[in-house]
Amino acid sequence: MNAPQGFIGKSVVRREDGRFLTGKGQYTDDINLPGQTYGYFLRSPYAHARLKSVNTAAAAAAPGVLGVFTGEHFKAVGGLPCGWLINSLDGTPMKEPKHPVLADGKVRYVGDRVALVVAETLDQAKAAAELIEVDYEELTPVIGTGRATSIASSVHDEAPNNQCYHWGIGDKDGVEAAFKGAAHITTLKFKNNRLVPNAMEPRCANASYSRADDNYTLYVSNQNPHVERLLMCAFVLGIPEHKMRVVAPDVGGGFGSKIFLYGEETALVWASKQVNRPIKWTADRSEAFLSDAHGRDHDSLAELALDKDGNFLALRATTTANMGAYLSTFASSIPTILHATLLAGQYKTPKIWCEVTAVFTNTCPVDAYRGAGRPEATYLLERIVETAAHEMKIDPAEIRRRNFITSFPYATPVGLTYDIAMPWVSKTCPCRPRHTRCGRPCKPSVEPFLKD
Repeated sequence: MNAPQGFIGKSVVRREDGRFLTGKGQYTDDINLPGQTYGYFLRSPYAHARLKSVNTAAAAAAPGVLGVFTGEHFKAVGGLPCGWLINSLDGTPMKEPKHPVLADGKVRYVGDRVALVVAETLDQAKAAAELIEVDYEELTPVIGTGRATSIASSVHDEAPNNQCYHWGIGDKDGVEAAFKGAAHITTLKFKNNRLVPNAMEPRCANASYSRADDNYTLYVSNQNPHVERLLMCAFVLGIPEHKMRVVAPDVGGGFGSKIFLYGEETALVWASKQVNRPIKWTADRSEAFLSDAHGRDHDSLAELALDKDGNFLALRATTTANMGAYLSTFASSIPTILHATLLAGQYKTPKIWCEVTAVFTNTCPVDAYRGAGRPEATYLLERIVETAAHEMKIDPAEIRRRNFITSFPYATPVGLTYDIAMPWVSKTCPCRPRHTRCGRPCKPSVEPFLKD
């Protein structure tokens, strides 16, 4: 199908720039509701500890305080859900321990939510939070993936050896056979490090409840308010969706970190009914570093089998993926469905096998960030290809040219089919060598790209 005429090659005027450049944008923190109060979250200073007691009496009696809420108040509601079910190789479903809105019995990472204080002003809420007496029994933390499955300490009792799932995709036997007949095998072990998202606008929410019609309104800095409403209503708070309105005003950056359902806005919605007042919460920068879902954190072993001419025979990837303390909204899909299925890249590798072990650790939950699994797959693939080229003393550009996919549609060994409509790449196309669109139905082949 030809692209719409009139847009290709031309700049498109952004309609929103005027209000942003003149300071007229409206972000969640710009919204102030009548009778608004302020929320502040007390967070755990420990990576792993048992909550022996949480005494909120002094905080509740502090000036301006309207309510102090802990995990005890949320026992009757659901946990924050993970949106993807992954089954292990043996067919068993992944372990999905409850992800409480506020910590229940244990804290499992530094920054875990222990209590919510609601007060007339933010300063009053912060001052009251300092009066909460928490008796922590510190436990051995599980930090990295290296010892997660062998350390005696468990992040969750229902996840033995801290394993969430053990998953795989591809042709394992075919890959093993290809490796046995390979002229050269390149092996590369590396870590795709954990990262912290850092949007210009921190996460923010402003929740209100109307007793007149039993309706909720949530203003939130979120990339997908429809998912926010669905998950919060149906899986956590049990609110009919028609009773909840979620509004996402201007969002100052996200790259994935604002597309999940978080405990903060969920707690605010619930608490707004308890105090019968709107509640605003805006994360400060340090709080965001602790509580925004982190990205990546994979330990991987990649192996590439080649023939004597540098043609790829098989790729084998083994990854241990750190899920953090809980499963965030899309976390289970990142190192599996959104990662392993991209390992073919642009290369015609005949056989691929990818095996992923996901583990829980006492760290901030991990989820999608900028490409969500695809950058990790590209990094793994291009690093192993580059290394193989150097080991076999073949020019890196040449080894890639030899292994490029040259005809479409192309079915990869990991479940995807590539198709393309490129009328500008046929050898008979008059647009060559510039490969601009001529509108003619030309043969879909990328061979001219490889030679021009």
